[in-house]
Amino acid sequence: MSIATPQNPALAAALILAATTFIAGTTLMAKALGTDLLGAPLHPMQISHGRFLFAFIGISTAVLILRPRFTRPHWGYHIGRTTFGWAGVTLMFASVAYIPLADATAITFLNPVFGMLLAIPLLGERVGPWRWGAALVAMVGAMILLRPAPASFQPAALLALGAAAVMGLELIFIKKLAGREGPLQVLWFNNLLGMMIASCAVLPVWQMPGAAQWGALAALGLLMACAQACFINGMARADASFVAPFSYATLVFAALYDFLGFGEVPDAVSFLGACIILAGAAILAWREGRVRPPAGRAAAAVK
Repeated sequence: MSIATPQNPALAAALILAATTFIAGTTLMAKALGTDLLGAPLHPMQISHGRFLFAFIGISTAVLILRPRFTRPHWGYHIGRTTFGWAGVTLMFASVAYIPLADATAITFLNPVFGMLLAIPLLGERVGPWRWGAALVAMVGAMILLRPAPASFQPAALLALGAAAVMGLELIFIKKLAGREGPLQVLWFNNLLGMMIASCAVLPVWQMPGAAQWGALAALGLLMACAQACFINGMARADASFVAPFSYATLVFAALYDFLGFGEVPDAVSFLGACIILAGAAILAWREGRVRPPAGRAAAAVK
């Protein structure tokens, strides 16, 4: 069953831009928690646990207030999507403790490229020269950000690259899940299952957070809940090719927050690599918008 949503491009753009500010805010909170800014650094698994725990509380509050009608969930798709999503978030949070937020954010913009590559064997999709070209451009940007020279190589950047690859797998399940259930239902099950997975994974590394760390964990989870709500509702109100460029503002806000919070200023290599990745992602989004049938819009609406 497909879920229809009235189209409103201006509102869609505003929602996506709002989502980018929230998403960049989550990476800032994760960096603060993963370094010694707020106390003894927390393990990435504990940070992702806080993300899912408090996001679930926020989404559950919205469900209690709005009381949407839930349909029968597809448990297999939800479990697959959430498992890879949790792994991707954990790797992302691990990377931002060691490399600039802008670099980690730019590298994770490769997830649509990995999703495209994985869709060939897993979904039987055909990929034309434009999409292959876009993927190649984005990968060149990633290699620049990885700084492969022995003197400048950043091993932690491989964590962000791994996050992008795992999130590409998540996209496969998002495509299968798209249009089957309402946005709030998808969010609720995603955060419920994520909280359950994260609660088991965090047990071996759990340490009692300080008061400031509890506040940052709560802020991280609630920011992510707001970002998810804005993103899926924005994507549902306009063509993916129209709204996708607005999501790249995450990189701008991540760089701004990193400068304000940690004094990090992107260097020329970071700027060049990020621009190349965004160029490849923009070409891919443009091409997807031209070849995707109107019904395919929902495939991106749950991201």
